[in-house]
Amino acid sequence: MRTLAVVLVVGLALVALAPSAHAAPLSEDDKIEALIRTVDQLKGATFVRNGSTYDCHDAAKHMRDKWKWKKDVIHSARDFIVVAASFSTQTGKPYLIRWQDGRELKSAEFLATELRKLEAP
Repeated sequence: MRTLAVVLVVGLALVALAPSAHAAPLSEDDKIEALIRTVDQLKGATFVRNGSTYDCHDAAKHMRDKWKWKKDVIHSARDFIVVAASFSTQTGKPYLIRWQDGRELKSAEFLATELRKLEAP
């Protein structure tokens, strides 16, 4: 009987410590922050903006600054991707991520994929 009581107590403790299946969804600002952190922490990649390359930390800083400048028109993470993280407002050229192996991907595509991961159940 005592063994059963210990098993029940341990089982209840594990349930209490488990992440809630009903955790609050991320706010749009939380999603934007997560996207910027993802860029900041990318390894083996550089960002290409208007033909010049930047490290990921500088790219993340630029995106954060652009978010602040355009806060009045950015209401969602999707808005952030389109307005602040996809292309140069000066030239209209897309932002690119260049991987070490030479592959390039538009930042909009990369960030849209990352956003889908954040929003996945």
